[in-house]
Amino acid sequence: MSTINQIQQEIVEEFEFFDQWMDKYEYIIDLGKKMPLIEDQFKHEENLVPGCQSRVWLHAELESDRVNFSADSDAIITKGIIALLIRVLSGQPLEEIKNADLYFIDKIGLKEHLSPTRSNGLVNMVAKIRSIANSLASLH
Repeated sequence: MSTINQIQQEIVEEFEFFDQWMDKYEYIIDLGKKMPLIEDQFKHEENLVPGCQSRVWLHAELESDRVNFSADSDAIITKGIIALLIRVLSGQPLEEIKNADLYFIDKIGLKEHLSPTRSNGLVNMVAKIRSIANSLASLH
């Protein structure tokens, strides 16, 4: 399995193929459409990411020392954003998720090309992932 940094580098390289941000948005939307969705049983209040304009559900399961994430959103761009985060972090060791430097977000220019509310939602998604990882670590 690839490391967090290897996956981030792959994403950076994929985004370098696009010259226009509209093409990058389309790619993000496609990623969201291809993402395996969270099971309906996990679409409940506890799994909602707080502070997002759209509804984003995030579920995590610890298998051995690795965390597997699933997610969904009712907004297509947001679904693509959470798909990127899950691609980088799902299946990775718990300790590495807790300490990951998610540099790909800045390298691809994602934060600066999102509306303020979506950018805030991205920050909240990352915070929720870290919170989940910290909670799982305290149980492990």
